[in-house]
Amino acid sequence: MLKQHTVIDSPYGPLTLVATDGLLSGLYMVQHRHRPAEETFGEPDPRPFGEVRRQLTAYFDRELTTFELPLHLAGTPFQRSVWERLARIPYGETRSYGELAEALGKPGASRAVGLANGKNPVSIIVPCHRVIGSTGGLTGYGGGLDRKQRLLVFEGAAAEVPSTATLF
Repeated sequence: MLKQHTVIDSPYGPLTLVATDGLLSGLYMVQHRHRPAEETFGEPDPRPFGEVRRQLTAYFDRELTTFELPLHLAGTPFQRSVWERLARIPYGETRSYGELAEALGKPGASRAVGLANGKNPVSIIVPCHRVIGSTGGLTGYGGGLDRKQRLLVFEGAAAEVPSTATLF
């Protein structure tokens, strides 16, 4: 298994992109909660990431709302089913953990959905930031609640938070 990585700039800080056998397998922010150890990212090499870069740039330029990238997602079958469902949440919309559990045919599994959501290895591309609490409030996000809020505002899925508000 060949692993490679590169770091790119974004409006949300540096993003570390990881490829496994040429397919995107990780997108991690600085201080990302479940970020693997750097030594597991493989050799630095920007070559496998041309299309990923192009699509991320288009997303940040508001020219792309749906990513079309082949991914290599390592996880349990349940985690992969949650991540597949996350990828179906439209740009600018949100879903609750309970709604995702219901859509998966497991209405009592909202907590398990939340845990799988938190382990999503390709944030932004598999849009786990679009999942909110049942009351509409922000809940955990691997990249931090401030980034989650900023991504939701960027997509038009949330109102701006007053500068005096706390997200933690």
